[in-house]
Amino acid sequence: MNADTPTRRWTTRLMASTLAGVVGLLALFMSPWSDSASAHGSIVDPASRSYGCWERWGSDHLNPDMAQEDPMCWQAFQANPNTMWNWMSLFRENLAGDWSAIPDGKLCSAGDAQGGLATSLDRPGAWTTTDVDNDFSVHLYDTARHGADFFEVYVTRQGFDPTTQALGWDDLELVAETGSYPPAQDITFDVSAPGRTGHHIVYTVWQASHLDQTYFICSDVNFT
Repeated sequence: MNADTPTRRWTTRLMASTLAGVVGLLALFMSPWSDSASAHGSIVDPASRSYGCWERWGSDHLNPDMAQEDPMCWQAFQANPNTMWNWMSLFRENLAGDWSAIPDGKLCSAGDAQGGLATSLDRPGAWTTTDVDNDFSVHLYDTARHGADFFEVYVTRQGFDPTTQALGWDDLELVAETGSYPPAQDITFDVSAPGRTGHHIVYTVWQASHLDQTYFICSDVNFT
């Protein structure tokens, strides 16, 4: 991990319970805005890779046009449809603030967080981007209202090419570190990443408050 990585804050908490396992293919029949306690959350703006695929193709996943119009979502869906349906479960547990468990090249899958099902999210390519300014907002949708101990937001350095390079920690610069947020479905905060143009990856680390549960989320953006 590079020198930009901050000293990790950690508060020891009593482990109250373990969450249910990841949502399976039955999620196809659920609304993404479900208030189910068994659900989790993700960054929906700028859209995470898996959420963006679900948002664009979840109701039209058999359309062969996906292969040409959205090739990175297509390859992810072909590798395993659960990568799309289970867009809210890119988390790891019991890391105690040590992000080294997420190796270079595996950041977007949270280090194979779904048992190897989401490794297609790590592949470089023409991922669909969200247009943003250098000053933009990050929006978490938290279906289970976990709250947050903190967020860390990183952005790739100018010159990194997400279409050809797998993401590593040294490719990232920390641009925002927040305080805590109480339980809520929607959490939005502002960040700034000056000096960037074109396609970049916004990498959000969300430390949920209910357990030692940490989410690692890639969002593709186009700085205009």
